[in-house]
Amino acid sequence: MAVSRFLIGGVASALLLTGGLFLWQGHSQLAEEAVLPDPPPALPAIPVAGPNAPTRGPAPPALPAAKEASREERRFNRFDRDRNERISRVELMSSRTAAFRKLDTDGNNLLTFEEWAVTTSERFAGADADKSGDLTRAEFATTAPKRAAKAKCRC
Repeated sequence: MAVSRFLIGGVASALLLTGGLFLWQGHSQLAEEAVLPDPPPALPAIPVAGPNAPTRGPAPPALPAAKEASREERRFNRFDRDRNERISRVELMSSRTAAFRKLDTDGNNLLTFEEWAVTTSERFAGADADKSGDLTRAEFATTAPKRAAKAKCRC
């Protein structure tokens, strides 16, 4: 019984493939016989004034120079993602999601005390260069977040 079903399936597959092949060849022959229309005529060239051509009217006013944004304006713009001149709670907190994900080691979107404590103690141990159990001013300064390198140009 199983062998006959297998044979019937094989024959049906072969018939489908053969029919598909004939349809594909018939379609490709129709595409070759299709005649493409003539391209539209080219448009005439637009005349352009030469360098010594006379001008009409007064010269256009010079564009105002862009004002350099202050540090606080740049900081505000960094958080105002939708540029509506207001910072929502979501916009403010979105900058902290990467830091939160680093602390959330099990990835459940909940930060337990253990996750926080492990990261904090590892950070303390890394900063305590002389292994005294206390941080000097110089050692504490190494715990500050690293500033991102500034781009060389504002392209």
